[in-house]
Amino acid sequence: MAMHVPKPPGFQQMMKEGSRMFQGLEEAVIRNISACKQLAETVQTAYGPIGMNKMVINHLGKLFVTNDAATIIRELDVEHPAAKMMILGSQMQEQEVGDGTNFVIILAGALLEQAEALIRMGLTPNEIAEGYEKALEKALEILPNLVCQTVENVQDSDVITKAITAAIMSKQYGNESFLTPLITEACVSILPDKKTTFNVDNVRVSKILGGSLYQSQVVQGMVFKRQVEGDITRAEKAKIAVYTCPIDSVQTETKGTVLIQSSKELIDFSRGEENMLEKEIAAIAASGVKVIVSGGKIGDLCLHYLNKYGIMGVRLQSKFDLRRLCKAINATALPRLTPPSAEEVGYADHIYTDEFGDTAVVIFRQDEKESRIATIIVRGATDNFLDDIERAIDDGINNFKVLSRDGRLVPGAGAVEVELARQINQFAEKCPGLDQYAIQRFAQALETFPRILSDNAGLKTTETVAALLAAHQEGKATTGICVDDQGGLIDAVESGVVDLFAAKYWGMKYATAAACTVLRVDQIIMAKRAGGPKARDAGAQDADDD
Repeated sequence: MAMHVPKPPGFQQMMKEGSRMFQGLEEAVIRNISACKQLAETVQTAYGPIGMNKMVINHLGKLFVTNDAATIIRELDVEHPAAKMMILGSQMQEQEVGDGTNFVIILAGALLEQAEALIRMGLTPNEIAEGYEKALEKALEILPNLVCQTVENVQDSDVITKAITAAIMSKQYGNESFLTPLITEACVSILPDKKTTFNVDNVRVSKILGGSLYQSQVVQGMVFKRQVEGDITRAEKAKIAVYTCPIDSVQTETKGTVLIQSSKELIDFSRGEENMLEKEIAAIAASGVKVIVSGGKIGDLCLHYLNKYGIMGVRLQSKFDLRRLCKAINATALPRLTPPSAEEVGYADHIYTDEFGDTAVVIFRQDEKESRIATIIVRGATDNFLDDIERAIDDGINNFKVLSRDGRLVPGAGAVEVELARQINQFAEKCPGLDQYAIQRFAQALETFPRILSDNAGLKTTETVAALLAAHQEGKATTGICVDDQGGLIDAVESGVVDLFAAKYWGMKYATAAACTVLRVDQIIMAKRAGGPKARDAGAQDADDD
């Protein structure tokens, strides 16, 4: 007779065998806070211009060496549900602003760390969450008063360069003076005259291994890492026809049998097919087309006729590249090999092949009129370096996009966080009830940023942060930390270290929302794992470990 093991009383007796439940402050809240703190500590050493790189190897075995928090957390594949809440907040920041993901993770981690101390003092998580929400409301009320500059004209390259330098500096410290003008040139050149939304996808990055970063350049148009088909390698002021189909003889829809009884009939049959193909190519050439771009293969016989009529042939395998090229040259992609009409033909000033190191490229360049797409050709010694440069460029382009919508800037270098902390502390002193403790802790969480900047730069943190707090008490609201060799304090606005207003605004909102969501969880219920005996054994082992 099998022995019956009774289930423990309470909630767990309703669940299947192998399920687990954690509840209460120690088991649920403190456990979640601990996981979130560890995630924040992982990425906080990558914060700022002199942040350390992380070497991450993802589940596919691909190596990433970067200090970009968005890439790090995306490739880490975190499973802890509370830590995932923070990651969701940082992903929303990435979608909304395109920068400041590390800000969200660090602030949420700092808020939860301060909350743990308040919980141990006796405050309930709900009281702490309400206090944090009041502090956030006050911070968002103060933030517009700290705006130091506003970008009115996004067509002004000098103003844009100064505005996005700090964002590039945080990813590529030392290379910002070269990269920032490149990004500004690419973004401003494709900005339409009318007031429309700037599309990030219209600035492309082409990474070509070899050479030096300082050999990078901007091309008005598209660059493809491919060779041309045929003998023609250059065309000037050319009309371009784009086809999604292969450039080859048309196959019949149904199978047929041809009875050939003599050699003359065989020669005439082949010649008839050749003549039909030649007529098609001749008709395309007669419409003034000098370049044909195909989404499929270009047959040998077609290649012969393209060379005969002096038409350059380019093959692109990606349908997305075809779409972008159509946008860049203002062409319409045709599904069949027919002569294009005047409205369907694209135009480019120069189409030519070039070589960068040992990589052959085809360039579609616009000179006379501004292109709708610009490409930044990036050179570098290793694939990891090129990937890191691409991420820095991506941040710069996203900063430009935000500036085109909201041109407000706030002081960087930790200045805006310290000033917010000072004013929120004053607000907390006037608040009655237990909320004031949580509001004060919100201010202390904001003071984490200058400490991290100072630590990562190798400065004397206690002295530097004390001097910074003293300067803000004296009313110097734009004073920040200098991360150069000399250290000390700087005027962030005079030094050109400014941050996007939108990045701070949305960053504080998402970080506070993530922290409050984690605090309001009082039970963790884990259902029985699927997958048979092995999974059950693993679940039992986890339970024993706990």
